[in-house]
Amino acid sequence: GEIDRLVLTHKDRLLRFGSELVFSLCQQFGVEVVVINRTEDASFEEDLANDVLEIITVFSARLYGSRSHKNKKIVEDLKEVSEKL
Repeated sequence: GEIDRLVLTHKDRLLRFGSELVFSLCQQFGVEVVVINRTEDASFEEDLANDVLEIITVFSARLYGSRSHKNKKIVEDLKEVSEKL
């Protein structure tokens, strides 16, 4: 099966950033891209700023998520040690 149409609720639902590459590929292969909830077209600077914010959000979530996991592990280890005492 070939894909004729790609329907998105928002432009950024496909990828956090870099969606223009996918849209270009869709155009090259004859796939129609339909974005239902279009916002006003942002300037290049606004798009770039949004992309940078998304990147920071992803990496900070990974960083703090891993710290959270480490902290949970430490708490579990401390509970085990305290139960043995």
